[in-house]
Amino acid sequence: MRRTLLHTLNACLLFLCASMYLGTGWSLVLFSFPIASQLTVDNYYLQFVPQVTAATRFFTWMTLVMLVSAVALFLAERRSRLRWYPAVVFLGVVAATLLTRFLIFRYNAEMAAGIRDPERLREVLAAWMATNRIRVGLWTVQWLAMMGYFAHKLLRALHPSGEEAKKPATPEPRAHRWVEARP
Repeated sequence: MRRTLLHTLNACLLFLCASMYLGTGWSLVLFSFPIASQLTVDNYYLQFVPQVTAATRFFTWMTLVMLVSAVALFLAERRSRLRWYPAVVFLGVVAATLLTRFLIFRYNAEMAAGIRDPERLREVLAAWMATNRIRVGLWTVQWLAMMGYFAHKLLRALHPSGEEAKKPATPEPRAHRWVEARP
């Protein structure tokens, strides 16, 4: 029972983290990217740098939690078909992390240092948004994998098939008639 509870809490934690990435990413695409054309060398810093700096600190730790959680979920499900869901999440986290580390951080650093040329600002913002769209796609795949995991578990519980359906029902213990022991 305790193992099942920890297993479920771990899966929920991984889904929470994937949801946080999904929400952050789609918030960028839907609400921040559309105003990029209004950003200038005089106003982009306050609109961009403090938020990205705070997000980087937070998501660095959350990414580590996700990697550990995905490995734990994979190990717990290694003998079932469900193992592929945390494997997809793990690979998605690794891919998004590599994209962030080797491409996005470069643009973050340049914007944090201060861009004074309007043309360079447009180039950096365009490249930053393009790479972030890829990252949002990876975050979406992670979320879909976790949603698939829980949907798969729910459907399996509602419609057992395979091994679960073949197992005979455990007979209920029968009541025994009380018999007095005779000396």
